[in-house]
Amino acid sequence: MKKNKILYIKFFKRYGPLILIMTFFSGIVLTSFYFILQPKITLPIYSPNMVSIELVEEDIRYVKKYHKISDFSLTNQNGKTITQEYYDNQIYIADFFFTTCPSICPIMTENMFQIQEKTMEDNVLLVSYSVTPEIDSVAQLKKYALEKGVNDNKWNLLTGDKKQIYDLARKSYLVAKNDGDGGKYDMIHTENFVLIDKEKRIRGFYDGTNKEEMVKLLNDFKILENSYKNSKNEKINI
Repeated sequence: MKKNKILYIKFFKRYGPLILIMTFFSGIVLTSFYFILQPKITLPIYSPNMVSIELVEEDIRYVKKYHKISDFSLTNQNGKTITQEYYDNQIYIADFFFTTCPSICPIMTENMFQIQEKTMEDNVLLVSYSVTPEIDSVAQLKKYALEKGVNDNKWNLLTGDKKQIYDLARKSYLVAKNDGDGGKYDMIHTENFVLIDKEKRIRGFYDGTNKEEMVKLLNDFKILENSYKNSKNEKINI
């Protein structure tokens, strides 16, 4: 018995470090395989052919890829001209509202405010387009922004040419029925929040009046943000 004990001691003195090293590296290999084999969570890239046909203009209804948010030039609550360049290489969340709306807009604005507060440290911007720009002047938007706690550095409220805004809603963001022309009596009303990636592509639609949808939106933003971080790390490793 004593002889066996001595043999065990000698064995571990001789091979113990090697066993520990092999165990350590085996753990690393197994852990690496676990993460490699885990399916990557990615968000869809929406094209017009993936959206309800009533929300898509006839001439782009069957477009299957390469759909992006069109360029625009509008004015924010501080009288500053905002173009698509402002959102270059930025993830952002967009919606459509009007300051005098008594129904869904106050709920949407509150939910967008909560997103603003929860993402203050994150690299994501917010934009709300007025669908009644003839009423929502710069002064009106500024008053509304102050009342609702809008952070000017993160969240733009935009006004300007009505047809341009309505074309954005119908032909770019794909959130409003295509039965109008952006004229004097045209009116759109949509509860959708839209998640846009750094390439100006649509990555998700969410009901801006629904708290559960807001949780999903924030989760999807994190997935999207991490996809860029992972892509950057992969390029560094290469």
